[in-house]
Amino acid sequence: PPIYPSVSYMAENPDDLRAVLAGEKEGYVYSRNGNPTVAALRESIAALERAGDAVVFASGMAAIHAALLAVGVQAGTTLVASRDLYGVTVSLLNTVFVPMGVRVVYADLTDTEQARQVIEREQPVAVYCETVSNPTLRLLDIAALSEAAHAQRALLLVDNTFATPLLVRPLELGADVSISSTTKYLSGHGDVVGGAAAAAWDVCGRMAAMGVFVGGIAGPFEAWLTLRGIRTLGLRVPQQCSTALAIARMLEGHPKVARVHYPGLPAHPQHELATRLMGGRYGGMVSFELREDSAEAACRVLGNLELCLAATSLGDVFTLLLHPVSSSHLTMRPEDRERAGVKPGLLRISAGIEDEADVLADLAQALDRA
Repeated sequence: PPIYPSVSYMAENPDDLRAVLAGEKEGYVYSRNGNPTVAALRESIAALERAGDAVVFASGMAAIHAALLAVGVQAGTTLVASRDLYGVTVSLLNTVFVPMGVRVVYADLTDTEQARQVIEREQPVAVYCETVSNPTLRLLDIAALSEAAHAQRALLLVDNTFATPLLVRPLELGADVSISSTTKYLSGHGDVVGGAAAAAWDVCGRMAAMGVFVGGIAGPFEAWLTLRGIRTLGLRVPQQCSTALAIARMLEGHPKVARVHYPGLPAHPQHELATRLMGGRYGGMVSFELREDSAEAACRVLGNLELCLAATSLGDVFTLLLHPVSSSHLTMRPEDRERAGVKPGLLRISAGIEDEADVLADLAQALDRA
């Protein structure tokens, strides 16, 4: 689609201007309220998620913030959150929502019965989780979790970044909001930051209002780049899933690796759930623990890479390796990292679309020399 960089849009008369701003008539007045390129991205993501609507934001964190506010997470309410979350999400909850007066209860939501008991006991306004946890790759039974949440009149919000709507569509499983960092797989080329949240029309209306009021909106150039990336999503993700499985199998047999986290491996404790949930493709993310459980050993591996890149982010066309303790989960308290299983010797891999044999060879030599 064309890129519309305009800040303001002319109205034929003052009545039209008022009607658009009041939501009585479709149109564009001011780009913080709406933009044609951004609208095209909203439609595309809603179609991918099979949602009533979608709202896009300046980042994944802006999407999470707006979604939580839109479902009523405010002073005096309780939020039940998975203990396995992206480190910055935990920091958002602890440093923004808790001081606001929100009570955040972290729990192991991978245990469906325990999750049901926690939700029944705490009576939250909402439950927040990730389809596939970052970085330990634990999965949740979204259908069972949504049933447990709805039984207590709570809404379920799911960060679906790792899975993408190609593998899992949380709304079809009963979730109320599906959130993505579009920076990752949806844009796919490491050149744009963005976020999205898909839901029913009424929830999206509230999220869009939060975007307007708080200001974390997506720009037209970022929207266009994300739309460009979505065109090849169906080609990239299957390749990344295939390479990730090959990486996981290689790591399982390497003498310097103590444990591999990948739901496509039969040894993964939730392999059966992953097969049912993801339809035989298990995602492009792998994490593994070194036998020498130290940050120094992890950094040696990163320093030995020749083809793969030691970098933050994921879902890129390049294979990226990251040390969570010193990056994505740096802002978490050490005790919270320990509870979440984020160890000093843990490394996370985002499989790219390079030749599979080249990626495996590079990872093997990096480990051999570490």
